[in-house]
Amino acid sequence: MSNAAPARRLAVIGAGWAGLSTAVRATEAGARVVLFDMARQAGGRARSTPQDGLDLDNGQHILIGAYRETLALMRQVGVDVDQGFWRQPLALVSPDGLGLRLPGGPAVPAFVRGVLGWSELPWRARLALLAHAARWRLGGFRCPADWSVARLCEHLPRAAFDALIDPLCVAALNTPAREASAQVLLTVLKEALFGPPGGADLLLPRRPLQDLLPGPALAWLQSHGTLWRPGCRVQHVAPQAGGGWQVDGEAFDAVVLACSAIEAARLLASLAPEWSSTAAALAYQPIVTVWLRHPGLHWPQAMMSFPAQATPGLPAPAQFGFDLGRLGLAPDTFALVISGAAEWVARGTEDTVQALRRQLQHAFAGSTPAWQDERVSLLAVRTEKRATFACTPDLHRPSASPLPGLAVAGDYVAGPFPATLEGAVRSGRLAIEGLLQA
Repeated sequence: MSNAAPARRLAVIGAGWAGLSTAVRATEAGARVVLFDMARQAGGRARSTPQDGLDLDNGQHILIGAYRETLALMRQVGVDVDQGFWRQPLALVSPDGLGLRLPGGPAVPAFVRGVLGWSELPWRARLALLAHAARWRLGGFRCPADWSVARLCEHLPRAAFDALIDPLCVAALNTPAREASAQVLLTVLKEALFGPPGGADLLLPRRPLQDLLPGPALAWLQSHGTLWRPGCRVQHVAPQAGGGWQVDGEAFDAVVLACSAIEAARLLASLAPEWSSTAAALAYQPIVTVWLRHPGLHWPQAMMSFPAQATPGLPAPAQFGFDLGRLGLAPDTFALVISGAAEWVARGTEDTVQALRRQLQHAFAGSTPAWQDERVSLLAVRTEKRATFACTPDLHRPSASPLPGLAVAGDYVAGPFPATLEGAVRSGRLAIEGLLQA
C-alpha cells in the first residue's frame, strides 16, 4: 500500500470487522481516523457480551484457513493466532463418527483422498462428487449467474449433495441450497477446497471473539491516534463545497461507511438514491444460536456436523454444534447453530429449543455417555435476524464507491464472496485502496 495518506482526516462510520479493517489500513496509510459506532462496543455482528459469568459470542463463528486477510489483520494488531484458534483439517463428522475428513497437504490431492476414503458414502456418489469437482475446476469455477446451488448439483447423487454440498452451502452462504447462488458457492469452494494448502482448515475460536479482533484492533487504533466515539449514531453526512465531507457538521477529507446496509441506505438516501435503494432492497437470512449445559459430558471432537432430517419426521434444526469445553471456553457448555433459520424464527424460541433437544437426544443415542435431556439446562438463545444478506442468484449488491470521496465497506458490497468475516475485512482494505486511487 502507498504511504500517501488517502485523506488528512478520515471518518469511519461503523466499528464492526469491516470498519476496524478500514481504520487500521487507513491509519497504516497515514490518515488521522475518527471511528464512530452507534453501539458502545466494537465488533458489530461478531462480538462478545457477558452472560452468566461467560463471554458469549454473538453467534458461534467459524474461520477457515482461506481467511488470509482476517488472520493477517489479527496478527497486525497483536493477536497470537496460533493460541487463539483450534486448527484442524476440514472434518464434517456426525455424532456416530461418520463423515468427511480431509487429510493435510496440497488441496486437490487432499480432497481426492478425503472423498475416496469416505467409506459410508456409496462409491457411485464418491466418484460423482469427484467428477463434478473436476468439471467445476476445469470450468474455472464459473457458472451462469442465475443458477442456484440446487441447479448446479441437479445431477449429483442425493447422498453426496446432502452429505457435503448442502452443509457447506448453509455454512458459507447462510442460504438454503434451493435459493443460494451457485456462483458464490463455487467461489468459496475455489478459495477453500482448491486453494493453497490449509485453506479448508477449520479454525475454531478458543477465546471470545472480542479478544480475537475487536478489542485488540481498537487498542491498536487508539495507540496510533484514532479517536473512538462509541454510542454515537451518525445522523447526517454531506459533501462540502470545495471538497471534503461533513459528518454531523464536523469536517473530514473523506468518509467510509462501514455500518450496516440499512444504516448506509439511510445516510445516502438523498445523496445517492439509486445506491440507497439497492442497499435497502437486500433481503436477509437469520441465524439462531442456542447454548445448552450438560454436566459431565464431552463430545469426541470440538465440532460436530448434524445431518439434515437424519430421521424421517424428526425435525433437525441445528447443522453444527460446538463443545465449548473442549475449546477451553466454557466447561459442560455446547453451542448449537441453526443457519438459514427463517423457519425456526417463525416457530418461536420454545419450539426451536424443544426440537433441538430432541435432535441431540436422538443424534447421541448410541454415544457413551449419551445425551441425557433431563440433565440439560438452557443457557441462552440469540437470534440474529439480519445475520447475513440472502445470497441468491444474480443478486445486485451495492457498489463500494457510490460518491467521490466516500467509500463503503461491508460484507454486503459488490464482490464475489458471501457475507463472511473475511468478506468484511477485505472490503475494508478495498475501501482504502479505492480512496487512495481516487
